[in-house]
Amino acid sequence: MKPHYLAPLFDPRTIAVIGGSETPGSVGEKVMRNLVESAYTGKVFPVNLRSQTVFGLNTVKTIAKVPEKVDLAILTTPSKTLPELIEGCGKLGIRFVMIMSWDFVGTDAKGKVILDKLLARARQYGMRILGPTAFGFVRAPSKLLACNYQGKVKNGSMALVSQSSAVTSAILDWAESHDLGFSSVVSLGTAADIDVGDVLDFLVADPKTKSILLYIEDLKDARLFMSALRAASRSKAVLALKVGRYDRGQRIGRTHSERLIGSDDVFDVALKRAGVLRLHSINQLFTAARVLDGSYKTKGRRLAIITNGIGAGMMAVDRAHDLHVQLPRLSDATIAELDALLPPQAQHHNPVDILGDAGADRFKAATEIVLRDPGIDGVLVVFTPQAGTDDIATAQAMIELRKCNDKPILLSWIGGKKVEASRKLLSKAQCAHFSAPENAVEVFYSLASWQYNQQLLLQTPSPIGEMEAPDFDTARMIIDGVLASGREVLDEVESKAMLRAFHIPVSQTVRAKTADDAVTAAMGLGLPVALKIDAEVVLHKTDIDGVVLNLNSLVQVATESNKMLARAHSLLGPEHVRGLVIQPMHGKKSGRELMVGVSRDRSFGPVITFGFGGVTVEVFNDVAVSLPPLNEYLADNLIRRTRVKAMLGAFRNQAPVDLDAVKMVLMRVSEMVCELPQIQQMDINPLIADEHGVIAVDARIIIAPVSEQARRYSHMAIHPYPAHLASVTQLKNGMPMALRPIRPEDAELVATFVSNLSDESRYNRFMSTLKTLPQALLARFTQLDYTREMAIVATVETGGGEMIIGVARFTANPDRDSCEFAVVIDDRWQGKGLGGRLMDALFNAARDMNLKVIEGEVLSSNKTMLAFMKHLGFSIGPHPDDDGLKWVVKPLQ
Repeated sequence: MKPHYLAPLFDPRTIAVIGGSETPGSVGEKVMRNLVESAYTGKVFPVNLRSQTVFGLNTVKTIAKVPEKVDLAILTTPSKTLPELIEGCGKLGIRFVMIMSWDFVGTDAKGKVILDKLLARARQYGMRILGPTAFGFVRAPSKLLACNYQGKVKNGSMALVSQSSAVTSAILDWAESHDLGFSSVVSLGTAADIDVGDVLDFLVADPKTKSILLYIEDLKDARLFMSALRAASRSKAVLALKVGRYDRGQRIGRTHSERLIGSDDVFDVALKRAGVLRLHSINQLFTAARVLDGSYKTKGRRLAIITNGIGAGMMAVDRAHDLHVQLPRLSDATIAELDALLPPQAQHHNPVDILGDAGADRFKAATEIVLRDPGIDGVLVVFTPQAGTDDIATAQAMIELRKCNDKPILLSWIGGKKVEASRKLLSKAQCAHFSAPENAVEVFYSLASWQYNQQLLLQTPSPIGEMEAPDFDTARMIIDGVLASGREVLDEVESKAMLRAFHIPVSQTVRAKTADDAVTAAMGLGLPVALKIDAEVVLHKTDIDGVVLNLNSLVQVATESNKMLARAHSLLGPEHVRGLVIQPMHGKKSGRELMVGVSRDRSFGPVITFGFGGVTVEVFNDVAVSLPPLNEYLADNLIRRTRVKAMLGAFRNQAPVDLDAVKMVLMRVSEMVCELPQIQQMDINPLIADEHGVIAVDARIIIAPVSEQARRYSHMAIHPYPAHLASVTQLKNGMPMALRPIRPEDAELVATFVSNLSDESRYNRFMSTLKTLPQALLARFTQLDYTREMAIVATVETGGGEMIIGVARFTANPDRDSCEFAVVIDDRWQGKGLGGRLMDALFNAARDMNLKVIEGEVLSSNKTMLAFMKHLGFSIGPHPDDDGLKWVVKPLQ
């Protein structure tokens, strides 16, 4: 693979600092001082009209005088010089520029005009811009401090990406005092061009980065952000601190779903679906970072507490209850072992009080016993210095236990001077220790939450489930008809017809223009009935008393119909009143009123809502949100995050609701918003659920036209599994073969596939003879973001089940017009026509993304592959960076 497209920016070999100087306090002085004093090994050229040298380095008068090819130009001169400098850099073929002008932010009206011109000129030359930023960036492993910062940055494995220079500096200052290091620090500033998503994309492939901390204020491209974030989270721990959690002003919307959810609700669920841990303070960020480096893992949130002071242990218990961290009862076997170990007056349940005189041996033995309990996911050991305790020996015992246990052991050493030496010992051994037990509980909660979010990340639902296929023709015909009539709001009958097309049960609904028509409809439907107004400008019928329920006689139907029509004509005008709709009462005596809806977030697109339904839906405000697509696991998760979930089980004389039917509705709604991008908002309220199933009693859908050029699923933040690319074909010998996009659950099959390859095939594909793929690489190969990458696997059925016999993949380049591919075929299945079929499937997938060119690299010695490429219509030329490779290119249009 070629180096990442941002490699020349973050790992440059040659830097030019325009405005680099020794003028005290200037940006150019701070940047140059940091580059020189950090012992950066690359070449630095200060560009200065007046000085001969800057910090011992010879200067040049203009950027054009730099004697070598410049990878990165840093602009520290006043804003009035920027247009000319961008033009000059562009003409010299400099691909990356960082703007650090002290007087230029680019957010005010005048600055935006200048910035737009700079960006237009940069695009003309194929140049990328970082900033404008007051801070810059740091690559500690390379000793590269291209930043306006006074202080040291220790080398580490954590990357920091921030949208605020001030917060970046504050975090670095905090980290320096706590001996915390970084692999990269990038302050994006205005992020006019290079954004969070771009930097995340670079960090995914950076072997020096194991975890990523994000400080986010706003998003420019949520789709790119989610794409890069999900890719990063698959191999690295990602933590995010987002400010602006509360909406300013009153939310006004046309549906319950739109009014009930705020933008931060959506952002929160987006982070969870991306496998990211959401934090709410800088302090949380660093405490969580201690355990989210891959060395601590938990399978759940069941915590056991061991303490030599019950009061200190209860501090942890209270915090655990606040965070809904489970403190389960220990198993009978564990309690029996503790009974044999501890004095009779000790408390042998959770929390376990081993008494104030506990020595290191008692601490160690009790912790070992609890760690073996299968019902415990982690242990918190709370130590208080008392007569008879030995903090050093106890710390050493915990260090030894940490080395031989998979379950997380968190330590709280309470006290000051008496435990200072043992804390240093724990720090040196890289044990997670805290001065307050509450902080330790919070970190365990963060660890469990992150592991839980990782499970959400693995969910890759198809846009269409394995249920009965929807009636797309009917749904699209309804949408086209409504848009053709100049409307955007579907009436109740049309909305229910849409639901019916997706096999969501709806109540029978009949239109009636007059009271006489309503009586006739009621006779046909059977009493009792519900009567509703049918008007163009009313979204919520109860707002104008437009709903009457349980009409048990035809006289009541006639009377209420006349009243309702008269009231509607008076309030709305006759021209806006279509008439009435009549439907039978649902008859579900133990039915619970629920709401399922859809809203559109300005950043993340369609959002599915679920919660308590009925006319009081906005009073109780019980709603949870999720991003589509949904599968059964995600639908169940959505339900469980609401208070109404408690009402869906059995209570008093009411049977439990058919939860499968409720989940089916959620998945059907997910299908609708995936496949029908015109849907902007939807309310199914109420959805009546009981032990026999569900029925949609009322519904409203709002739509909008969509451009014919829009890519499939481009309206969604999370690309669904592209099931439409799957096909069944056969090899030359007639053997059936399936071609389909790869899935996360294919990891074991891919590992077996790689191990079966010959050394030559492995070397040709990976340029290495590795026999097994590292876990991180395996996850990267199987857990794709289908927005920008694709892998098609060829599978056959054998006596042992499904087997992968070939894989072809591509990753879209930053220009989103081209992609880079790779292909490998099991040696035993070569020569059977597999390669051509696999590549044709990959070409189709690339065209599906509107990509125009597919390209790749092939070893010059791999004559068989080069001949195959020529057969497929690729042009073959020299590789731009490596004489041992050939570069192959094929147009797709």
